[in-house]
Amino acid sequence: MGSPVSISPATFTGPIHFTRTTIFKPSISFFTNPNFASKHILSSSSSSSSSMASSTLKVYASSSTGAANQEVDGSYSTNVGAKDLLIVGPGVLGRLVAENWRKEHPGCQITGETITADHHDELIKMGINPTLKGVIRDRKFPYVIFCAPPSRSSDYVSDVGDAASLWNGEGSFLFTSSSAPYDRYDNGDCYEDSPVVPIGKSPRTDIILKAEQKVLEASGCVLRLAGLYISFYRGMHLYYLKQGTIEANPLHIVNLIHYEDAASLSVAILKKKLRGRLFLGCDNHPVSRQEVMDLVARSGKFDNTFIGFTGTDGVLGKKLNNLRTREEIGWEPKYKSFAHCLGVAE
Repeated sequence: MGSPVSISPATFTGPIHFTRTTIFKPSISFFTNPNFASKHILSSSSSSSSSMASSTLKVYASSSTGAANQEVDGSYSTNVGAKDLLIVGPGVLGRLVAENWRKEHPGCQITGETITADHHDELIKMGINPTLKGVIRDRKFPYVIFCAPPSRSSDYVSDVGDAASLWNGEGSFLFTSSSAPYDRYDNGDCYEDSPVVPIGKSPRTDIILKAEQKVLEASGCVLRLAGLYISFYRGMHLYYLKQGTIEANPLHIVNLIHYEDAASLSVAILKKKLRGRLFLGCDNHPVSRQEVMDLVARSGKFDNTFIGFTGTDGVLGKKLNNLRTREEIGWEPKYKSFAHCLGVAE
């Protein structure tokens, strides 16, 4: 058996309401990018929103497979802008990327590719042109970011390859991956180029590593993300509070990055127009499970009381450090640590 790993989320596709105050319906864990399973954006200008809302999406979802029938996508202009962006998997992270990208490039078109049309109305209101996976396109994009999770894919590596084929090679192609493949389970230091789990040792990390290889072969870039969180109202800490006691090792180190910071880092990498590079996204403040719950208690923002951890066994974690990424990209996080986000940083 392979070593236990935790998969970081790249996207989330549940119902989300976006206004000046964003409310997220589902619970999002900040300890893992939930099986890469569970990876806020304000509307663009009214003229842009109205023009997108009036367009007709000429595609149809397949009820049996969730993929699109082979219709031609006529939901947007066939003219390719130099800053146009395709987001494969426009969930929480993807929508934040869209928000950041539009601020940088107000006149661009942003397209969001999904498996189903369930949230297309939401995307249109956000100024994102929705399209379905499998739709025939008559153009490629100068900028492509892949934020979709493997949990909803029958062939994730091929899906990543399909996304690479939609890149025209001019701007950037970025794959938001996970820090799970790093082969370290002793709470030791881990950097961008640290060893990874060997292929064949773990099916879950195999998928991630093969997808990364597909991206690098296409001259795209990879961003391995630590555990994502969106606010102190969503995360594994809420599960711990609800349970009261948890049979887990309190010394296990976890690594975090706020969704907004993951999005800003993604955009910063896209803008660099780099080729075949691997980066790491984290806040550089690794904390143990116990330290996380101590911070929660200090914040005074929760009614429930966490009693404690009862486990002593199990693999430990790793301490991610992305100083090299920060220096090369010229990026710093808005939320410097989980404690900073909670307002209890010393």
